[in-house]
Amino acid sequence: MPNTSAGKDTTAMVIVKRWLAWPLWLRVLGALLLGVLLGLTAPGFVGGIAFVGDLFMRLIRMLVVPVVLISIASGVAAMADPRRLGAVGARTLGLFALTTICAVSLGMAIGLVLHPGVGAKLGQLPPHALGPTPSLGEQLLAIVPTNILAALAQGDMLAIIFFSVLLGLATMTAGRQGRAMAHGLRSANAVLFQMVRLVMEVTPFGVLALIGNAVAKFGVAVFANMGWLAAGVMLGVVAQMLLVHAPLVATLGRMSPSRFFRALPEALLVAFSTASSAATLPAALKVAHEGLGVDPAVASTVLPIGASIGKDGTAMYVGLLSLFALQALGITPDLPMLAIVLLTGVLAAFGTAPIPAASLFMLSAVMSAVGVPPERCALVVGFVLPFDRLLDMTRTVASASANLAVTTAVARSQ
Repeated sequence: MPNTSAGKDTTAMVIVKRWLAWPLWLRVLGALLLGVLLGLTAPGFVGGIAFVGDLFMRLIRMLVVPVVLISIASGVAAMADPRRLGAVGARTLGLFALTTICAVSLGMAIGLVLHPGVGAKLGQLPPHALGPTPSLGEQLLAIVPTNILAALAQGDMLAIIFFSVLLGLATMTAGRQGRAMAHGLRSANAVLFQMVRLVMEVTPFGVLALIGNAVAKFGVAVFANMGWLAAGVMLGVVAQMLLVHAPLVATLGRMSPSRFFRALPEALLVAFSTASSAATLPAALKVAHEGLGVDPAVASTVLPIGASIGKDGTAMYVGLLSLFALQALGITPDLPMLAIVLLTGVLAAFGTAPIPAASLFMLSAVMSAVGVPPERCALVVGFVLPFDRLLDMTRTVASASANLAVTTAVARSQ
């Protein structure tokens, strides 16, 4: 008799392989459309699978603290490569810090002007009221943890970021004795990347449940806020390139901005299509040498650093998304809170790992720093995640432009 069990196993494996053969963003898009359809036609059914969305958000929350801790420490420790230090390295790090600060500030400004999160229906939670804002001295003291294990357990993101930066700096400056630690951080980062990839495979099912329930409760009006957020991202990318990169190239790079932007399309198209600064590196090296006339030795030093920390698009998005989240949760930020968002957003952008939806993980760090509970931040993450692929492609363009602008400025200053 035929082995029907083996046949069923083979069929199941074929289905799984065909499912995994589709890019994740296409599977998420399909789940999004199906969730909208079920939310409109079968609200009872999507109510029964609501726990899948809750499970997905718990998985995201589970990874936030280790991703922030390891990715920032690993990124800082990676600067120990001697070829990245010296005069060129100092100028490079300084310029990337400047463009990152400008990017976070610009994203926050766009959020304050467009109000993309006002009226967003993230669930039936009432507006979140925060306690009184602590004084500047209290906030500075809170950055330094008295017990790092307690900070990790409580998700105290400012303390975790401080410890991560300190750990990375100590590893970098320990020289030969710190190499084992640097290797361990890189290894841990790779393992975390794999964990995130595994969790991201659950994304289509989480999106189906989250979007289905949102549409069942509030209708298709839930997408209006995403339109404003997408408009803010596109506006932020263009503004960052014109208001920050162009003046940087014109002043320090002593190059016409029109010539600079005419040389960029190849690298920007690769950045948009891959949504990866690392994948854009070969095209960026070609553009820097052939289109911008940068010395290959300088380009091969600056651009790899930029692929690690030069994430203007991510920085702008973190600033914008932070304001979106606060508005969606009914929180009106004051000046001290905005200062914390700026500081934490800059540090988070520098430490963003090359993993899917990394900006959303860093959003949790920023929101936690201003007192937003993880479960409420997870609501924002679940709301934005289905659309993040297209937004990621768009904001990577600004990161690629920043890398080439800083490279041009550093090359001309030599």
